Amino acid sequence: MPRFVGDANFRHGGPDRRPNRVGVLVANLGTPEAPTAPAVRRFLAEFLWDPRIVEAPRWLWWLALHGLILRVRPARSAHAYRQIWTPEGSPLMLHSRAIASALEQELARDLDPVVALGMTYGAPSLPTALAQLREANVRRIIVLPLYPQYSATTTACVFDRVTRELQRWRWVPELRFIHGWHDEPAYIEALSAAIEEYWRACRLQPRGRLLFSFHGVPRRYLLAGDPYHCFCQKTARLVAARLGLRDDEWSVSFQSQVGREEWLRPYTDEWLIEWARRGGKHVSVVCPGFATDCLETLEEIALRNRDAFLKNGGETYHYVPALNAGSSQIALLAALVRRHAAGWTTAPAASEALAESRRRALQMGAAD
Repeated sequence: MPRFVGDANFRHGGPDRRPNRVGVLVANLGTPEAPTAPAVRRFLAEFLWDPRIVEAPRWLWWLALHGLILRVRPARSAHAYRQIWTPEGSPLMLHSRAIASALEQELARDLDPVVALGMTYGAPSLPTALAQLREANVRRIIVLPLYPQYSATTTACVFDRVTRELQRWRWVPELRFIHGWHDEPAYIEALSAAIEEYWRACRLQPRGRLLFSFHGVPRRYLLAGDPYHCFCQKTARLVAARLGLRDDEWSVSFQSQVGREEWLRPYTDEWLIEWARRGGKHVSVVCPGFATDCLETLEEIALRNRDAFLKNGGETYHYVPALNAGSSQIALLAALVRRHAAGWTTAPAASEALAESRRRALQMGAAD
């Protein structure tokens, strides 16, 4: 007797008693499991081996990665992680979990999806998150990478890993992919409101210059066609316009560059030191490319670059936190999911229909 037939609720060789669901896969970059050199080494080995992250001949990069980088960088990065680690774990993980939970609650009243959280590198992995969706009988998946500005080094990495995992599935779900929201009006409004609220709370007077700091990428990625640089510039320009800033009241820079290769300029650390030495006394820094606070915002921007700015003549330095799981970001993400779920918001099958589907499957030889 055959174990597979074409009934819509047939699952794993047997009839499924649950209705099909829409799934939302929330994806972020990932984090070490602990602020220790061994944990960071495992994380970096996976992260830095991705050809989307480092575009170099594999054999040459393998020698550099394992011969030098993974011998030196883990201890240094572990020290940085310890500066921002919480008793509950990594800030990136905590904020990502909060976003996934709040998003599921926000969407429960209409779309009622199953929301799973996966990391491109580290745990919980994207395959693990996809397996959770499959176990929940999800047949349609919206992939939501938490990157407002698309880049091949971030959003495309999620696409690669999701589709690679789905190549192993016999029953591939319908898939919709959210590429980003760099100029989404609700995003621009949320960022602008967060900056204004921070300025009011800190009673900044004078306010000084506003610096938009985005994560950098090698400049040759831009020249090869990656739109990330353009998307960053547009986000900053729209927010500055919404805030009513003059051209001399805001700037864009790029952070986190490593190695000797030229990255997108100007570099955030160099810009801050130069601004302080030229007499710039006051600065606020916001990082619109990060949906959640993480190592790059909390240690690099809020701590290390603050110290550099103040040591070189600056007087006041303020970091505007990421949107995290705030209500404005959850509303924005929920609106994006609803838009991409258009046509999928059908009513679940009634219990009688599921029972009849199961009865037919059993008649045709399904295992109970």
